[in-house]
Amino acid sequence: MKSILKKWNKLSIVKQIIIGLIIGIILAVTVPEGAKFITILGSLFVGALKAVAPVLVLFLVMAAIAQHKSGHKTNMKSIILLYLIGTFLAGLIAVIASFIFPVELTLAESPEGFTSPEGVGDVLKTLLLNIVDNPVNAIVNGNYIGILTWAILLGFALRSAPDSTKSVIIHFSDAVSKVVTWVIKLAPLGIMGLVFEAIATNGLESLLSYGKLLLVLLGCMFFVALVVNPIIVFVMIKQNPYPLVFKCLKESGITAFFTRSSAANIPVNMRLCEDLGLNKDNYSVSIPLGATINMAGAAVTISVLTLAAVHTLDISVDIPTAIILSVVAAICACGASGVAGGSLLLIPLACSLFGISADVAMQVVGVGFIIGVLQDSCETALNSSTDALFTAAAEFKDWRNEGKKIEINKLA
Repeated sequence: MKSILKKWNKLSIVKQIIIGLIIGIILAVTVPEGAKFITILGSLFVGALKAVAPVLVLFLVMAAIAQHKSGHKTNMKSIILLYLIGTFLAGLIAVIASFIFPVELTLAESPEGFTSPEGVGDVLKTLLLNIVDNPVNAIVNGNYIGILTWAILLGFALRSAPDSTKSVIIHFSDAVSKVVTWVIKLAPLGIMGLVFEAIATNGLESLLSYGKLLLVLLGCMFFVALVVNPIIVFVMIKQNPYPLVFKCLKESGITAFFTRSSAANIPVNMRLCEDLGLNKDNYSVSIPLGATINMAGAAVTISVLTLAAVHTLDISVDIPTAIILSVVAAICACGASGVAGGSLLLIPLACSLFGISADVAMQVVGVGFIIGVLQDSCETALNSSTDALFTAAAEFKDWRNEGKKIEINKLA
């Protein structure tokens, strides 16, 4: 048994996850009822990630800002700019793809109890209320906009504190980071439980009738991940971007695909940035920020499903109006990250730009829930892996400007 554990520990976390993935698929296909008990492993893993992530963000950001020395260079402006450009381009790609491959929907009933914002004002109001949320309430509810706000304010307030006080905060930050490493070691078991539950419960049969819609949606997301993002990274680092792209997809995208939560994937991205040797002062802020505003996958979902409704109702739309949709989708995707329902919540808002009634828009939301088993998983994988990708690209650009060697070919 000890020799097996030694061999297991020698494997990389990605190989361990792939093994857990394969076992979960086999059990779901062969004994879907007999092995139902392993679904608890997936729930425990996601629950543990969601529990530790808010505390991790609070202490990491607070410690990073408290010990930041004036004059010390950061690359947050570059990272935020990359987030915004990436989200807008994803929406634009989705608009273009929707015109090249128009999709018509078989509308489904929307789920009960689902409410959406009536306008962009509602989205911005929610964003502002999240900023001034009670800190304890923000941690309990996983409101990362509120957590970031309090962490930044406390960090600045503690800059004048004695070194002994800062040392305590840094030790707390290190301790929470240690807990994160323990949780991530459970990823293979968690992924095994999640993939078992997904296949045994949902299956793939219900997705067949929406095959063309899924092809357009997922095609856009893959195009953004494998073409658009690498081009952006190449512009930043002037090297072959694919080793870095594939590393982020492997180590961040896989777990995000199964947890279907950018917030739950924050600890995974933090660990990835540490492995890449990035500056902790930068990624401790940029990763949780990316989980709230870097929403390329959401922009794709909003644009594709909205234009699918437009094509279904035979509404004439010109290119400029469609481009405006991609801008609105990008802005709203950034602003509504803390609202339950994610990107699907914003489809009625986007549909209203074309005069589509709320009743029809909510039926489009129903379609979104049907295909959500794949759409939401791929959307989260794209969103979360891009957080780490753009954070690394911005820092590697600084390294290149400083004359440091970037051995990017050894990353994959």
